[in-house]
Amino acid sequence: MTDQAVDTQVSSPLAKDSAPGMVRPAGTPEFVGRQRELKELRADIARTGLDTLSGRKPARARVLLIAGRPGSGRTALAEELVGGLAGDYPDGVLRVRLTEPDGEPVPTERTARELLAALSVPVTPGATEDELTESLREALAVRRVLLLLDGAADAEQVDPLLPDAPRCLVVATSRGPLTGISDVRPCTLGGLDTKSALDLLSARTGSVRITVDPRAAENLAEQCGHQPAALVLAGGWLAARPKASVAELAKQLHNLPDDESAALGKGALGSLARVFRFVYDTLPGPAARILRLLCLAPAGLADPHTASALAGCSVSAAATTLEDFAKLGLVQRGGPALAQGPEYAVPGCLQPLLRALTETRDRPAEVQLARARMLERTVRLLQSCRAVTEPEGSSARGKLAGLPRALRFDTTEAAAEWLRVRRPALLASARLAVADGDLDTLARRLMAALTRALVTHCGTEAAADLYGIHRLVLDVAERRRLPREQAAALLNLGDLDAGTGRTREALVRYRAALDAARAARDPYATGRAMESVGGAYQELEDWQRAADWFGRALGDRLARGERLDAARLYGRIGSTLTYAGRYGEALRNWRSAASGYRKSGDVPSYARALSEMARVQEYAGRPEESLRTCLDAVEWARRAQDVRLQAALQLRLADTLDRLGDSASAGLHRAAAERMLGAELAEAEGPAEAVEAPAGAGPAIAPEPVLDTGVESVDGGAEEVVPLPERGPEAGAEPEVKAEAKAEAAAGGEAEAEAAAEEDSEAGATESTYEIRSAPQKD
Repeated sequence: MTDQAVDTQVSSPLAKDSAPGMVRPAGTPEFVGRQRELKELRADIARTGLDTLSGRKPARARVLLIAGRPGSGRTALAEELVGGLAGDYPDGVLRVRLTEPDGEPVPTERTARELLAALSVPVTPGATEDELTESLREALAVRRVLLLLDGAADAEQVDPLLPDAPRCLVVATSRGPLTGISDVRPCTLGGLDTKSALDLLSARTGSVRITVDPRAAENLAEQCGHQPAALVLAGGWLAARPKASVAELAKQLHNLPDDESAALGKGALGSLARVFRFVYDTLPGPAARILRLLCLAPAGLADPHTASALAGCSVSAAATTLEDFAKLGLVQRGGPALAQGPEYAVPGCLQPLLRALTETRDRPAEVQLARARMLERTVRLLQSCRAVTEPEGSSARGKLAGLPRALRFDTTEAAAEWLRVRRPALLASARLAVADGDLDTLARRLMAALTRALVTHCGTEAAADLYGIHRLVLDVAERRRLPREQAAALLNLGDLDAGTGRTREALVRYRAALDAARAARDPYATGRAMESVGGAYQELEDWQRAADWFGRALGDRLARGERLDAARLYGRIGSTLTYAGRYGEALRNWRSAASGYRKSGDVPSYARALSEMARVQEYAGRPEESLRTCLDAVEWARRAQDVRLQAALQLRLADTLDRLGDSASAGLHRAAAERMLGAELAEAEGPAEAVEAPAGAGPAIAPEPVLDTGVESVDGGAEEVVPLPERGPEAGAEPEVKAEAKAEAAAGGEAEAEAAAEEDSEAGATESTYEIRSAPQKD
């Protein structure tokens, strides 16, 4: 949370109360005071707005603004208000953070995408900010929701998210007024009143020490500036020391020098900086170091693994330290407890203080090494998350068994749950790693592992996240001048654009990928890019250009002796020419495709190629030839045991015989197709049985030797290419390599370092294994 000072728990970055499977924010059992502000805010909901006074119907949702400096409890007040109003909004409550832990505003595009995901509205990968905000307003126009925008930086960040529906309500928190949004009256927070401040202290320390010395308690509240965040820290310190008196703490805070506190808070946090400095100085050295480094945690969220990797300590020690921090009020518990430990959030008001400490107490090389350890640990966890889905006995499961116990997942379900809970932090890790620029090789490995984990566990549901990851990869590839990975990222982005109907945008990506692939002298990526350009032109119905680009890709495959891929490209050219009405040329290409499949021993593809030849012959007005070819295709489909293709061919035979005037034979073929489809349906519904080869099927086609190219065709789509960039000066600066080597040795013990060494020897040491993912092609 941006400024959660009163709650003992923290909500997820985005939650919708009525959405199943999403984390519901924790309650606020320690919320005290602010009754006057709550009453004013509730009254503002019903007050007459400027539009109503002028006789017009309100066009937008009402905005309630809670303004206050960090540590004033503005988020806690917003949560208390939202909790009391949630019942009036049947479509739920949406929560989203608008400020990064480092104080940077969250891009509106990302915020809109997260809100649409919470509303279960399909999001187009790569959609622009205007498209996303328009979709968000359309989705909210038919709902009655309460929207909490936490930590708004300015009006420009809030305005595009406002619903065009007066039935909705927006509660925003900010440091100051949102100038530019009409009809907004801010509720500005100062310090708590004395009674509420003492109640907050009592909730942390117990009432005895407060009631026995009320004057000292009031003095302590004064030293804390009556700010909730400072009071929570002071109460946590007293709770950890039952024998310490309130008067003693108040005296020590009073005697604290102002110079370092002013530098720490940079004159903006005042009493909070003083109390934080006092609590920090009482921490043991190792704990203080862990706390400082938590400012590096992505999205401000840390679990024991993150803290362990940052500090270079054991996971158990990190877990104990984080729990101690939670008791002191330095971090807040949030999210479900997983096998890897619970998740904690660093309060936003403490983030600048921790960053200032890190800049003054830690050397830059130590900070870089901490980042490298954290990224390395995250890569290992992501690899383990994916490996647990592999079959028993596979090499991936063997490597998984060799990892330390803390880095392994027992079940696929546990891995999927970890990925779901940690997904915001993992995506933030990728963004931060790319923005940092000093650890690009580790960043590339992280994005490759994250991509594979998301595809394995989330499938197509992760398309929007994958689009963002591919763009990050492209940024790194361009910065490091890695044309091979640049080509891979552009191809992946183009595939996602093409899959969502943005064919012209995809065409631009594919052409840029072709240039990058040629610069990298990567034959696989070059062929894949040329074929994708042809597919884009085919989708745009530019048949001539499509056939031309398929022909270029075909020449590339033939030059490398890749017979199966060449046969597939002959088929794509045949399909394109068929659409163009050039049946003679189409037929020649389909014959070449069929010949290639037959020579390669691919019986199912050979049968399908014959089927397409029959279709083209029928379009060309040669029904007798089509009938003979179709009969051959039926026989080969039977040999391939492809029941559906057999049924489709039987129906085509029936249509052809009808046109030739043989209705009786046509009826027999239709009946045969119905029997085949009925038998297949019964087999699918009943117990599985072994399928025997049909009688009289004859020997299979003897395959000719095929060059092993290392290219694998997936789901009938384009090849999957795994480019491994060559070593060179562009792979990363020397300090980065040194930091990563140290990170691999320190991130998880000797067993993990050995696993890292084994994996790196296979994948090219620290080089990325980012891949061109397979995209279905239309034949």
